[in-house]
Amino acid sequence: MHTFRLAMAQMNPTVGDLDGNTRTILRLIGEARTLGADLVAFPEMALTGYPPEDLLLKPQFVHDSLKFRDQVVAQTQDIAVVLGCVDRNEHLYNTAAVAYDGKLVGVYHKIYLPNYGVFDERRYFEPGMECPVYVINGVSVGVNVCEDIWYEVGPTEVQCVAGAELIININGSPYHAGKLDFREQMLAARAVHNRAFVSYTNMVGGQDELVFDGGGLVLDPHGQLLVKGCQFEEEMVVVDLDIDAVRTARREEPQPGKSPDELARVGTPSVVHVSDYRDPGQRPELPKHRHTALQSLEEVYAALVVGTRDYVRKNGFQKVLIGLSGGIDSSLTAVVAVDALGKENVVGVSMPSRYSSEGSIVDAKLLAENLGIELQVIALEQAFGAYLDMLEPQFRGTQPGVAEENLQARIRGNILMGLSNKFGWLVLTTGNKSELATGYSTLYGDMAGGFSVIKDVPKTLVYTLSGYVNRRDGLEVIPQAVIDKPPSAELRPDQRDQDSLPPYDVLDSVLKAYVEEDRSYAEIVEMGFDPQIVQQVIKLVDHSEHKRRQAPPGVKITPRNFGRDRRMPIVNRYRQF
Repeated sequence: MHTFRLAMAQMNPTVGDLDGNTRTILRLIGEARTLGADLVAFPEMALTGYPPEDLLLKPQFVHDSLKFRDQVVAQTQDIAVVLGCVDRNEHLYNTAAVAYDGKLVGVYHKIYLPNYGVFDERRYFEPGMECPVYVINGVSVGVNVCEDIWYEVGPTEVQCVAGAELIININGSPYHAGKLDFREQMLAARAVHNRAFVSYTNMVGGQDELVFDGGGLVLDPHGQLLVKGCQFEEEMVVVDLDIDAVRTARREEPQPGKSPDELARVGTPSVVHVSDYRDPGQRPELPKHRHTALQSLEEVYAALVVGTRDYVRKNGFQKVLIGLSGGIDSSLTAVVAVDALGKENVVGVSMPSRYSSEGSIVDAKLLAENLGIELQVIALEQAFGAYLDMLEPQFRGTQPGVAEENLQARIRGNILMGLSNKFGWLVLTTGNKSELATGYSTLYGDMAGGFSVIKDVPKTLVYTLSGYVNRRDGLEVIPQAVIDKPPSAELRPDQRDQDSLPPYDVLDSVLKAYVEEDRSYAEIVEMGFDPQIVQQVIKLVDHSEHKRRQAPPGVKITPRNFGRDRRMPIVNRYRQF
């Protein structure tokens, strides 16, 4: 039996850290070599971190990255390496470099460059035109990058028609809820259609708003899953592949293959001979691999934790600061922060005003006690009274309203930013997606901070995740009173969110249709929603773009977030009614 040992390195690179990423890559190559792997695959752009964005427009950055690539190539004795990096001739390419025995034996240039949603690759790269197959240890290996495998008639089929028995697809595929199952179905279809082993190596970790969830996969020629990497964890996934199974499958049922003309439009095939089959003798035992599938809420929560941890740590911060109102948003944010950074690195600040209920003050203290975090209490009344006195000549003769309410939010923002400046703590804001969508937030107030943990979490999901947190360990971490009480900003007497917004279960459904699915007013009304509510929501969303543009980044967990996915002009007179 011809067995090919494949290793997939789920690593967490940092954008721009060429030296640090290279050290990690070399360590993982050594680990794969010790495990007897024939080939180790690294994620897309593992060397530079992904996405490097406009660093790619700096010639020195590209020059330096190529020098570090050469350092990696020089350390590939007795093992093949597929490394995500950049390549340059007269153009720049998103590249999978193939190295063996200290030499660069080839490069694959990504052919299909995504330019939708969070992706902007045509800004930087030219598409490749070749589909090489590398014969490594007597096995024909096709190498391609991320988007390339999503096309049925694409590089994978060109390479398999040219003889590839194993496809190595390397990825920087960002997370959103439900994406993993969709990936697996697509990859199984590619494996069956091409009668080949298909491997999918993905990175892990957070980069600005994006989170990469790992979850690498290897499927056999019948579409059966052989191994799956853990989500949101760095690990080396190693599997033995019976290459004879491909040859048997192809004899029994030949590949259906498209016409030569169709395949030629994708790219030009070629075969590069790297190394003949060599009996490996006695290899080390495969490491025991554990994989526990995450349920939907576990998956989303893990993404929030990893995204927060990496944003804070990769930006050089040690501690974070959260305004604790006694409400559900700040409570969930604090729980995520503790899981991401440890309780010793989270500081809560309670900032009661004349309108804060006694229950909210007590709930904030109880949450801090449950989490074991430091809580500082700084009352607003002195500053708020001073502001009102100072502005009395200007406000004289007017009725108290939003301006007075927002003064309190802005005083809180000043307090948090003052502590941040003094002690070097990063402020985590606590607004959710429903609030951000409708502008139910205060510029330079509750929006002031460095990172917005639940920015892409709709309010209804905030409640669901809070219940999950309490069930997870069988403890009431978030006080039940916080979950039960009607949400309120507590900036005026007896204020409730529902005074200004539709009920959140209705609001979030309308927002999903309008923001994530781009449905029109008429289409949303046809779905059964009250026309007045739909009009209200659309107006709120359309008039709040200037606020969203000034909001801090936050973890993306939905298919379409504000910022990287949805990019609307601020000056915009288009209206549906």
